[in-house]
Amino acid sequence: MLFDLCLYKHSDTKVLTLQHDGFGFVPKTAVVEGNDSELEKGDWQYDDLEDDNLGESEDNAKLVEGGEVREPYVGMEFESEDDAKRFYNDYARKVGFVMRIMQRRRSEVDGKTLARHLGCNKQGVSPSPKGKVGQEKKPQPNAREGCKATMQFKLEKSGKWVVTRFIKEHNHPLNVSVHEYNNLREKDKKIQELAKELQRQEELTAAYRERLINLLENIENKSDRLSSKVLAVVQNVRKAEAEALTISKA
Repeated sequence: MLFDLCLYKHSDTKVLTLQHDGFGFVPKTAVVEGNDSELEKGDWQYDDLEDDNLGESEDNAKLVEGGEVREPYVGMEFESEDDAKRFYNDYARKVGFVMRIMQRRRSEVDGKTLARHLGCNKQGVSPSPKGKVGQEKKPQPNAREGCKATMQFKLEKSGKWVVTRFIKEHNHPLNVSVHEYNNLREKDKKIQELAKELQRQEELTAAYRERLINLLENIENKSDRLSSKVLAVVQNVRKAEAEALTISKA
């Protein structure tokens, strides 16, 4: 169940809206710091936790330089939004956390994405471990811990996507190993393959069912025609017998 919590800052009357999505509270409106005031313009849209279209970047090797993982930096450029997301996703995998797709700002004219906010999946605040009647809830393995690690980037007039903000530090252990990450992706890949195979089998079953129905209809039609022919033969035989009987009596 989704619900919002509004926090008022009396000094400048700004409002920060937090949204609870079943795991914890996360910002529903943009939280902008530093020199990113231009990101406050327009509406931010909160995205899903995962993006199925993300894969490893083609230049994945560029993430490792001299045995060290290459980090994003303010001013870093990408050819497309997807390139930026793939880079941060690969960076997260190598460093040891799971990327969370947070918010984006759309153009009020054509709805195109103008800016993106990516972060750690432990951003936000988890609810109290106690239930309504005081019992302890089982802690979620991906409980949020208010992590501030993030990368923001925007679309420039040149057509490039440029990083405008990067926070490296996490407030929790980085414990997602490459092996674990690859296992998860391998499981997802197998599930997708099984789903495609299931769909293919269902399509084949539907095709076989249609062919069987057509075959039964053909058999029924031929059976009806055969019955009509047999009936005609029987009638002709009876007619011939009747004529023969009439002739014999005469």
